Amino acid sequence: MNLKEIERVVGLIQSHIFKNSNAYASGMLRSHFRGSGLQFREHQIYVPGDDVRFIDWKLSARSSNTYIKTFEEERNVEIVVFVDLSQTLFYGFNNVSKLQAMIEIVALLYLLAGETQDVIRVIIWSDKTLNLPPKKGKEGLTLFISCLEKLGVIDADGKVILNQSKAINTIIETSKIAQIKSYLARRKEVIYLGDLSLMKDRTIWEKILDKKNMHCFRVYSPIDKNDDVPFMVKTKDPQTGKSLVRDLKNRNDKALFVKERFKEIGVHERYLEKFVRELV
Repeated sequence: MNLKEIERVVGLIQSHIFKNSNAYASGMLRSHFRGSGLQFREHQIYVPGDDVRFIDWKLSARSSNTYIKTFEEERNVEIVVFVDLSQTLFYGFNNVSKLQAMIEIVALLYLLAGETQDVIRVIIWSDKTLNLPPKKGKEGLTLFISCLEKLGVIDADGKVILNQSKAINTIIETSKIAQIKSYLARRKEVIYLGDLSLMKDRTIWEKILDKKNMHCFRVYSPIDKNDDVPFMVKTKDPQTGKSLVRDLKNRNDKALFVKERFKEIGVHERYLEKFVRELV
């Protein structure tokens, strides 16, 4: 896929995103993510009711008035998005795969960041960790789409390639948690996107799920919720590469959803709108 083809795909995705998301999404994102600190704006004359902690005593001592410092919120937030690829992301509902929904959600974040002047850092877990530099707007989306094409998960038209024969995620859970924790410690806003199919140890996830700046989203399809029949998925062990057949109905993820630790987004829903609503 050359640059012109990538730009064409980006244009199609951008048109689709704004057609299928609410116009107020940008404002909702802006009001939710806060800057990491305050920066000085100007001095103002003190009036009763002002916070005395912000009085500039040195300046006030040199004049006949009492002055306070005023501040404005420091924006340009860096939002870190972890995209957890897995074999089970390639099925979905009504020709919309879980991976397609995740791609559109990331695209929405890039485009909204272009409006709010924030930046998006996308980290993709596949056969290795791909850490994309912070970008916003169309530039970031172009980089993201180019990376997915190189990974072989989308084609030249930007459509998800459903037939995947290799293990696409070999990152171990402890490494994933360590990467997430490193950004949480730096007070970044962190978003996780995945379907939890590769999760094996709940206890290590529980240590991060209650963090205020951690936003976890499980993308699912209706078949994930059907407990009446077994759902057999052919996949590969990410460490050994051996073929496996797994019954996703044997999983019990209820503990993860206590206190809304993971928010769920269905591919059969208006998932872009729901993502924005759940995020705020």
